[in-house]
Amino acid sequence: MIYPKNFEQKIGFSEVRALLRARCLSPLGKERVDAMMFSTDVKEVNRWLEEIREFRRIQEGQDDFPLDNFFDVRESVARIRLEGTHMEVEELFDLKRSLETIIAIVAFLSRGEATEQGEIKHFYPALYDLADGIATFPLLVQRISQIIDKFGKMRDNASPELLQIRRELARTEGSISRTLYSILRSAQGEGLVEKDVTPTIRDGRLVIPVAPGLKRRISGIVHDESATGRTVYIEPTEVVEANNRVRELESEERREMIRILTDFAKKVRPNVREIIDSYSLMAAIDFIRAKAELARYFKAFEPEVKAEPHIDWIRAIHPLLQLSLERKGKERLSRSLPAEEGEPSSEEENLSAGVPKSVVPLDIQLTKDKYLLIISGPNAGGKSVCLKTVGLLQYMLQCGLSIPVGDRSTTGLFSDIMIDIGDEQSIENDLSTYSSHLMNMKVMMRQASDRTLILIDEFGTGTEPQIGGAIAEAVLKQFWEKHAWAVITTHYQNLKHFAEAYPGTVNGAMLYDRHEMRPLFQLAIGRPGSSFAIEIARKTGIPEAVIKDASSIVGSDYIQSDKYLQDIVRDKRYWEGKRQTIHSQEKELSKSIARYEREIDALEQSRKDILNRAKRQAEELIKESNKRIENAIKEIREKQAEKEETKRIRQELAQYEAGLMDEDKLKPSDKSNKNKLKNGGLLSDEDFQKKVDKIKNRKEKHEQHLKTKAEKQQAAAEALKNVVRKQQSGGVIMTGDSVRIKGLTSVGKVESIDGKQATVIFGGMRTKMSISRLERADGSTLQQEQKQFQAFNYSRETRETIDKHRNQFHQELDVRGMRSDEALNQVQHFIDDAILVGASQVRILHGKGNGILRQLIRQYLGTVPNVTNYRDEHVQFGGAGITVVEL
Repeated sequence: MIYPKNFEQKIGFSEVRALLRARCLSPLGKERVDAMMFSTDVKEVNRWLEEIREFRRIQEGQDDFPLDNFFDVRESVARIRLEGTHMEVEELFDLKRSLETIIAIVAFLSRGEATEQGEIKHFYPALYDLADGIATFPLLVQRISQIIDKFGKMRDNASPELLQIRRELARTEGSISRTLYSILRSAQGEGLVEKDVTPTIRDGRLVIPVAPGLKRRISGIVHDESATGRTVYIEPTEVVEANNRVRELESEERREMIRILTDFAKKVRPNVREIIDSYSLMAAIDFIRAKAELARYFKAFEPEVKAEPHIDWIRAIHPLLQLSLERKGKERLSRSLPAEEGEPSSEEENLSAGVPKSVVPLDIQLTKDKYLLIISGPNAGGKSVCLKTVGLLQYMLQCGLSIPVGDRSTTGLFSDIMIDIGDEQSIENDLSTYSSHLMNMKVMMRQASDRTLILIDEFGTGTEPQIGGAIAEAVLKQFWEKHAWAVITTHYQNLKHFAEAYPGTVNGAMLYDRHEMRPLFQLAIGRPGSSFAIEIARKTGIPEAVIKDASSIVGSDYIQSDKYLQDIVRDKRYWEGKRQTIHSQEKELSKSIARYEREIDALEQSRKDILNRAKRQAEELIKESNKRIENAIKEIREKQAEKEETKRIRQELAQYEAGLMDEDKLKPSDKSNKNKLKNGGLLSDEDFQKKVDKIKNRKEKHEQHLKTKAEKQQAAAEALKNVVRKQQSGGVIMTGDSVRIKGLTSVGKVESIDGKQATVIFGGMRTKMSISRLERADGSTLQQEQKQFQAFNYSRETRETIDKHRNQFHQELDVRGMRSDEALNQVQHFIDDAILVGASQVRILHGKGNGILRQLIRQYLGTVPNVTNYRDEHVQFGGAGITVVEL
């Protein structure tokens, strides 16, 4: 159920429908846009969205989709169902071109690739389902092409009779033209007609323009006269019969054309139903194309839709508001004046200060655990926009349109969407503003279910606030009991507190910048928002006396609670920003790690390739050496060791070995071999045999070396794993362990552990600090430090002094206005006290100024070992005027 009847106008969907309609190519698609309706069938909605995805892929691809000649000729085709009827030539021309487009669309969507089972896997399966079963008529198109040419005119050879008629008609018209020009030249020679006059046509007959005073000088029939009466048009007697013949031939031509068209209609008549059905494909493609174009215009996305109610939208945008802001921005730019012509007034600046230049994306979440969202915040802060965004995008989604949300968003379906927004007072129906709201509440309570989405703006307003808030809370309880899903905006405190007592209800706040006094248009879920009424009143220029009087009337408790609420929202916004920053940094870190891993893999693969290549080269070298040695031995044996021949063979072998040594750049230890080569290149029999054995065994040694190296690497890896496993198992700090602060040498004992905090006794002093700042101290470390340091027992007075420091210690130091040496002294004592009491983070307020004091303080902090980090405070809480120190 969609409630009320003007739901689409209230949320702006009628404008979306108009934008979609404007992107259609033909009335076929526009009819689909007008018939577009809200659906609760999850399969149907997902199919609609898949069609858009596939068409957007087609648009992004290289192939051109057939989008020409989208003509709607269904009415003309339906007309020829009756015997004796026919289509006109222009209609037949549109039929031919549109049928050609349908044939091209079916062919395009039927493309695919064959699978191993012999089936066709289509490239665009969802769109192919639309084309599957659609009849095409190529023979019909071929027959129309024989009748009509490419310009949409009936061909002369459409029939022999038509060809004969048109030939005779052309001859007759040529004869008339010649006769008429002869008469015209004669009349011009006699001065009856102006020199520049040419024959013209009146009522389908060729005539001569003549002045009224001379019309009796030319024999013929007067057919017309000009509007001024200065010219009459005469058909000379000599061409009257010929013009009559032209009329007869034109009638015969028309009758023959009708006969041809009627005969063609007989061939088409049996297929009228199939032809009309084929236009459903063209209508669907036109509709889907318009949706894809609108998605690109809105920068929208097609999410997967779940069957159950669910909303988890990331960076959702109201598309119409985005278009409006872009349009206004262009108008402001076009109307902007040069600086010398004038400056904008302060009122104009104030009006434009609160209006963003673009829509601020919203993160909206409704789940089974949190299905009632109560949004509060300042006026003009974006509450109503947030409400309309939920209604419009959900309605667009269930109508099968893409929605402008982030690609990580998840969506679901609702059976009912009901909205109460705006003023529905009616004099005719005797309804006031509040009465109309109550009527809406009545319908909503009756129809609400666990699949209903309810949207209510300014819940409970329109009557006395106390009773209005009570009724609103009672109605909200009814929604909660029925487990209805709802987004509600309000200013009432009792509705803000509703979430505390009823699980499934959650507060949301529209954020407001108190420092710049402007709304941020950001939704923060989890805390109620302040209305910032005092701040907005002060910004608009309300006298301070009136503001103070109003504050005293409402009471200091209310003002303070509102201030605390603002502080909570501010802190939540700050930490949310931190969380997003950390999330983005983690993503960047993951990308860097993945890149490094890829580079390491590439280097490892390169190393393996180099080793394999070197191994192959070494094997080839050994193989060649062995071959040469074997050949040398064979020749010596065959020559029976003749002295000169043996000497020659040994010299060749020595030269080959010398070449290998030169290539490998022999080490100094091989000098003896070099000397032997230089001294004649001869080797003794014993040395020669050694060389042979050495070369033969080189491959075996190399393989043994690789095997030993692999075993050592495996043993080292196992040892490293054992060490890491031992460290991981022994790295947990337990009660009774000996520990020390990271970076310090003092060893203490853990007395107790509470979550991430541990109570540790150092000497006689007990302190509480984060476990992350501690590390275990093993027995050897304890013995060594016991030898180096003596244990000191703190007196009772010392412990009392330390406890006093801890109780009086403040985590913030203000040195603004102090001289440099005085401020530095204060900072030194402050940091010492912070380390003594175990503080993890402190703040130093030094102001901005020229930055000298800030620089001196940070130079000192850089010398303190216990300071792990220091930085500027967030700009919202003081920025560069405050230094945050982490210990």
